[in-house]
Parts: sequence; structure tokens; C-alpha cells
Amino acid sequence: METKYVFVTGGVASSLGKGIIAASLAKLLQARGFRVTIQKFDPYINIDPGTLNPYEHGECYVTEDGAETDLDLGHYERFLGIHTSKANNVTTGKIYNTVITKEREGAYLGRTVQIVPHITDEIKRRMLLLGQTGEYDIVITEVGGTVGDMESQPFVESIRQLQWELPEDSICTIHLTLVPYLAAAGELKTKPTQHSVQMLQQSGVHPDIIVCRSEKELNADLRMKMARFCNVKAGNVIESIDAKSIYQVPLNMKEEGLDKKVLSSLGINWSPEPDLSALKAFLDRLSHPETSIDIALVGKYVELQDAYKSILESFVHAGAANKCKVNVHYIHSEHLDAANVEEKLGKMRGILVAPGFGERGLEGKVEAIKYARTHAVPFFGICLGMQMAVVEFARNVLNLKGAASTEVNPDTPYPVISMMEDQKKTTLKGGTMRLGAYDCKLEEGSLAYRIYDKETIRERHRHRYEFNEEYLSKMEAAGLKASGRNPQTGLVEVIELPEHPFFIATQFHPEYKSTPESPAPLFVSFVEAALKCQK
Repeated sequence: METKYVFVTGGVASSLGKGIIAASLAKLLQARGFRVTIQKFDPYINIDPGTLNPYEHGECYVTEDGAETDLDLGHYERFLGIHTSKANNVTTGKIYNTVITKEREGAYLGRTVQIVPHITDEIKRRMLLLGQTGEYDIVITEVGGTVGDMESQPFVESIRQLQWELPEDSICTIHLTLVPYLAAAGELKTKPTQHSVQMLQQSGVHPDIIVCRSEKELNADLRMKMARFCNVKAGNVIESIDAKSIYQVPLNMKEEGLDKKVLSSLGINWSPEPDLSALKAFLDRLSHPETSIDIALVGKYVELQDAYKSILESFVHAGAANKCKVNVHYIHSEHLDAANVEEKLGKMRGILVAPGFGERGLEGKVEAIKYARTHAVPFFGICLGMQMAVVEFARNVLNLKGAASTEVNPDTPYPVISMMEDQKKTTLKGGTMRLGAYDCKLEEGSLAYRIYDKETIRERHRHRYEFNEEYLSKMEAAGLKASGRNPQTGLVEVIELPEHPFFIATQFHPEYKSTPESPAPLFVSFVEAALKCQK
């Protein structure tokens, strides 16, 4: 069949969950047997989120092919269980960069370069790109931002043009809005939705389906009212009521018939009923834990949960696998020191030291690792967490006072973590780190080998600095083992303490590949170790 296109826009307010609705729809369509992918178009001018502060944009998600992308791509992969790529995340910065580069090369033959048609043509080209590969039946495009924002207008205009250019049954537009509940009046208010849809229609885009986020159920009268004033079919106003888990949303959307309405709009009148048995089994485990566990997440961006979104979701997946509710306690590493470490971590049954960049909060991470090592508390370090585990061991076991990473102390007498050779000549910050999936060979008999139950694994990276090989022999003689290495470069990717109940750290990010139906082995084993510690 010819590729079909679904566009998801948002109105009234940001952070309504366009990514979750898009991923839920994709899950339902995939479960019906369609080949589906999702892409995200973001209106900001940054080339990608790689240089954005996590406080600004949340986590930077890394794909298998090394793209630094919006965190919604993590939702896409977790819901669908398939890999996304560089082509799945497009920003205004990428669009303008492409157009300006072409203009400098003379591609426009001296013509005046304008928003319409040059910018919108490039947006449309990228919107259709994945559909032209022949790999997908349906391509879902989430448009970031809110309708009415100045920076979103070129994307909305591009959708308008595609509604005109593509066959009528090849495109469907979904508009996600908020229907707020006013407690003082005891009413759900539809006016914000009406205004949002009117603004979208004034831009020439007419939504086929309206999805309404709400705290309360929408009755038939409210749905009919919105359908009438928003000029959509009566049955195409559906609710997305707040759910306890984002993984419940696909089932809620199935109950509302979102997938059927989209397929009808696309001229597809029959397909098998979706098989969601694996998702239901996961939700059953998630909803009926047999025990609970307290785990500390030690990081420097803990004020914003989205900064560690993939890690938090990995704990959800691992908790369900262990029939356990994982209570994650956020510990700000900048406020952690030797004087208060017992108070903050004493009741924790596991300690995860999170990734990050820069000097702020590093000493708190070192204190947390020292506490885990000396008190036999299960420990798991990721990326910078691994690097600080090496620093802590060098300082407190090898007695190399002043040991540090050259990222924060170029003049350290003991540079146990140093910049990778291929990074030393790099001056640009964006998209220049070691990014994407690489092989790692695990040492037979090691904890890492037992966890993965295989010799070679493939995990994703995002870093510039690495374990300094010069100190490896001293550390191994003192008990710290390098149990995983890149087979091509020899880069140390996993370290562990065999004498400790559970002490492991990785240079790579296992959280990026964790899904409800295939949880990350390291997280599953970490939660299991924490449960044993609790018993």
C-alpha cells in the first residue's frame, strides 16, 4: 500500500503528551500489523538537543546511529520496540541550516530565499522522507510546540500544503488540546479547545480528530459541543484522561477507538484487531507489585525529572520484571558530602550515580560511590557515574590523592579519566562526542557476563572522556576489574568490584534500549540485588 501520513499537533498548553499520544497510536497500529514509525519536528533553532541544558529540554536521547534527539524518541522506541534514527528528529535549526547551505552553494540560482516556498519545501521533504523508503505503511509526525506559536507556523503551513498536495485518504491530522476542569465552577471548560482549533483552522489546517486531555471524563454533550464548534465528526472527539502509567494510554486510546478513527480517515476499512497481550501482562505486573524498594538516584539535574527520563522508565521496566515497585529518591549531588551522606543514603537499598557533564556536583557523586563501596550497598554507575567510580577508587583505595578527570581538572597529577584521542582536536560541541551503538566484549565469568548471558553486547554511548589505560594494572591489582571492552579500540566500557555484593558501572547508557517488554538487563539485575540487600 502507499504510505499514509498522520500529523499530531498540540494546542492550549505545552507538555500535554503529544509524544505519548503519537506513540500510543503507533503501538495500536503496529499491533494491527502495520509497519509504523514516528518522527518529531521541533520548532527550536538549535541543530539538535545535544548542546541544550537538561533543565531547558530534559534528557537528550541518543539513537542507535548516533543522533542526539528529543526525549520523545525514547517514548517512541519504548512503545514500539524498534530503533529510530537521525531522520526521526528534525529541528528548525536543521531545516534552516540545509536551506542556507544550499543557498551558499548556488542551488537556488540567485533567487530570493523565503520561508515560503524554500523553508516549507524543505520541511515537507523531510516530513515525507521516511515514507519514501518503502519501509513503512504509516508515518506519524509529531509537531512540537503549540499552535499559535510564531516558531511553529512554518510547520503548520507545511501540513496545510500537504493536505492539498497528497491524496485525501493519505493524510490524517490529530489535534491534542486541554479541557481544563474548574473546581470552583465544577465544570469542564471547552472554550480553550474551540479557540485552539479555530486558530489551527485559520492557518488552513483542518483536524480530522481532536484528542482532549482532561482530569475528568467528557460526557456526550461536551463531545458534541466541541465537534459542532470545531467542525469535526461527532465521533472524532475523544478523551485522553489522566492515567496512572503512560503505558496504560494505548489501552485507553483503543477503548476510545483512536486507531479505528485514524484508519477510517486514511481509507483503510479493515485490519486485524490489535494484539496487546504482552503490554497487558506488563501492566498487570506493574499494577500488582509484591514488594517495594528504595533506590537513590544521585545526580545534578534532579529538579527536573525529564532530565533522567530513560533512567526512570528503565526502573519502571525493571521493577515490573522483579514484581517490585521501585521508589526512586532524588539526591542532589551538589548537596551531598561526607557529613550528610549517611543521613541521605543510609536507608537506601541501592545507589545509582547518574550521567552528566561538568564539575558541579562531582564531589557529591564521589561521596555516594564511596558510601556504596564501603557499606556493601548495591551500586550502579552510568557514564559519568562510572568515571567517578574510577576517581573514587583511585583516591581512596590506591591513595592517589588529587586523582580526577581531566574534564574538570586538566592539571591533576593522576588523570585516571582523560579525553579520548579522537576528541582532542575537536572544537565544535554539537554532535561531536562518541555517539551511538558500539560493541562491547564481556569477560567470561564476570558479573557483566552473567547479567547479559553473552560475550558480546551492543550499547549506546555519549561521552568525550574515557578510562585512562595507564592506571588499569594498578587498579586491577587492587581489586577493580575491567570486565567489558570495545573489541576494536580496547576502550574500557565496564568496571566492577568482584568482592562487592553488587558494584558495576558502565561507560555506555543501557537505559536508552530498555523497553517494557525487554527491560535493560543491568537495571533488572540492579533491582534484584537491591531486593536481596533489603532481605
